[in-house]
Amino acid sequence: MTGNTRAVWSAVLGVLATLTLPVAIVATRYSDSYDLLHAGFAIPVAAAFGVGAVVLARRARLLVRATLGRTGGARAARIGRLLGILGLCMAASATIALAVYGVLVAVG
Repeated sequence: MTGNTRAVWSAVLGVLATLTLPVAIVATRYSDSYDLLHAGFAIPVAAAFGVGAVVLARRARLLVRATLGRTGGARAARIGRLLGILGLCMAASATIALAVYGVLVAVG
């Protein structure tokens, strides 16, 4: 396969990073044995996907730059980077939400 596969994988990991937490939350909604707090186990997964997407997007953009755009994939790398950053932001906000919940449970 020719072309910039890093850009494609960056976009795939970005989509996975963005969808991990909402899927985990929906899964706990329809499960009898898991609560919403159990969706917190998906936070490191989303963060790992997000970091992977950002790293692969950077490498893909460097390859596009080195080949003067002949490999293609600049748009996929941009999308992967944006979705990876979005996944990281979602993981960070979920971490903050769990920390606030922990403080409120400890205090009250």
